[in-house]
Amino acid sequence: MDSTRINVCVNSEIGKLQHVLLHTPGPEIENMTPENAHEFLFSDILNMQVAQKEYGYFKKVLQKVAQVHEVNDLLADILMDERIKSNLIDKICKAENATYIAPYLKTIEAKSLANQLVEGVKIKDISYIDEKPFSLQPLANLFFMRDASFTMFDNIMISNMASKVRSRECIILEAIYNCHPMFDVQVVNPAIQYASNNIGTVEGGDVQIVRDDVIVCGLGARTNMHGVESLVEHLKTRPGVKHLLFQELPMMPESFIHLDMVFTMLDVNACMVYEPVIMNDRFKTFHITIDGANAVGKEERNLVLALNNLGILVDPIFCGGSSSTYYPQREQWHSGCNFFCLAPGKFVGYGRNQHTIQAINDAGYNVVTASEVANNKVDLEKEKKCVIAIEGNELSRGGGGARCMTMPLQRMAVDW
Repeated sequence: MDSTRINVCVNSEIGKLQHVLLHTPGPEIENMTPENAHEFLFSDILNMQVAQKEYGYFKKVLQKVAQVHEVNDLLADILMDERIKSNLIDKICKAENATYIAPYLKTIEAKSLANQLVEGVKIKDISYIDEKPFSLQPLANLFFMRDASFTMFDNIMISNMASKVRSRECIILEAIYNCHPMFDVQVVNPAIQYASNNIGTVEGGDVQIVRDDVIVCGLGARTNMHGVESLVEHLKTRPGVKHLLFQELPMMPESFIHLDMVFTMLDVNACMVYEPVIMNDRFKTFHITIDGANAVGKEERNLVLALNNLGILVDPIFCGGSSSTYYPQREQWHSGCNFFCLAPGKFVGYGRNQHTIQAINDAGYNVVTASEVANNKVDLEKEKKCVIAIEGNELSRGGGGARCMTMPLQRMAVDW
């Protein structure tokens, strides 16, 4: 069992990474077919061996700078406690109308059970209830760790997902955060705790902590207005004045599902932007100032200017480079805005988005590859400003990028 004690704290998207939670994609993604992929929210099917190879380099890069923890390992740890195991199985089976399989699951040892709860539980010795081959469906989306939970300051927030197919992810993660000895943290489910109508949705891909008093949030297909309001209610409980900027997103196509598909922070003075959404008056930006029980809202011209007005003087780097070509659309589709910071000015993204990488290089950032970092040909400590390009020809087909695939648990403070 991992005995590391984590002081959960994320006060910025760009602070030096210290602890991060991951899930290496496994057999669960091979349980998708062209016919059922849409049920798992995918528009394509993935090759597990290729995806794992690409992911392996991504993980090695993260291990160069931080302690990396795997969901399956932590889940297996807590399942060794029979009380926790029984309660978690009952909760999952009740949520998925599969109570008939609970007695069988309780006979499985911890490590194997952890794998099955992720990879899916096939109907074997149990009589068929319907024509589907699984009693519990595979969690094909779990490697997109950012969605089901997110760290906000010293709290871990549990998402309320827009699609039921991902609800088990939240149940599993909430159990890990509450029960694993590695964590001593207040776990908050804002859409459940603060929204009485039970229709609020909020997902981690939409929420970004820019500074210790500034949060940005997407409003679109996955996070609705009730979810945004639940974040406001939570922020009312936090000390000091807080600013919540929320950005309208297109409802279609699926490449716009979260804010981090059109906007991510890169440095104290730089951000990655999909210009047709972020710099377009058609998609509104709102600013809510929260001071104790009081919340006052106003409309802003755009998200970049709203940040500048709060003293966060960022210059946008545009996804795909020039907006006069098709490159922004093509590269945004393959997560060209979705970068993950290891430290201020050091960040990871897909190398396949060549025009975006070139725009970053033109802005003064060195370009290195994940292979070079993993094989010790590049020392990130000696790099002042750089983008680490990971191969993502297979991973990107899942509909997410480097930020989507990470759940930071602890970052160092940023000197603004």
